[in-house]
Amino acid sequence: MSSADQFSQQLSGSAAKRISTKDDGSLDVLGSVGGVRGIVEAALPATVFLATYLIADELAVAIGVAVAIGALFTVVRLAQRGPLVQSFSGLAGVLICAGFAHFSGEARGFYVPGFFVNAGYIIALSVSVAVKWPVMGILFGVIRGQGFDWRRDRIQRRRYALATWIITAVLASRLIVQVPLYFAENETALGVTRVVMGVPLYAFALWLGWMITRDRQQSTSP
Repeated sequence: MSSADQFSQQLSGSAAKRISTKDDGSLDVLGSVGGVRGIVEAALPATVFLATYLIADELAVAIGVAVAIGALFTVVRLAQRGPLVQSFSGLAGVLICAGFAHFSGEARGFYVPGFFVNAGYIIALSVSVAVKWPVMGILFGVIRGQGFDWRRDRIQRRRYALATWIITAVLASRLIVQVPLYFAENETALGVTRVVMGVPLYAFALWLGWMITRDRQQSTSP
């Protein structure tokens, strides 16, 4: 194995740990997105920010409440001796969004960082398919114990490329829907679509990608 392959193996192994499987080897969709707790932690700060802003009509108050929610989640994770990176990553994301809202002086600024994150992932996923190393193949290959053997199977490689395009399409759809709402200054619709098109839509795309890349024997078994 080349040094590049070893690096890819280590990188994909670390990322694959975030994707959970059940005892029968099938994908645990809820576990892969952090369970109910992960969904709540991902959606609640943005939801509370929007609700507070609409009720109080005070940007500073909405920012303070969102940051407080993010800080609370961090304290709980630290108290439970969770990994430092995982414990602080959510709070860091909230602080970045809050910073954009504060310095722009507009509630819609809270959602701007998400645009850049989605755009970055779209580029990375697209490049991975172009160079014939689709990201979903790397992740699912590690989970399924295939390593990189799937790259020698043209059909399987195409399926992993399609799965990667599905995730890419979800990210692109967020920008297609949300960016016009941002420029239309429709904070309410922007906040709602941010939540609806967040973890739930990603979880569905992840499940769909897993299903279409199953082994032929798994696909035909009852």
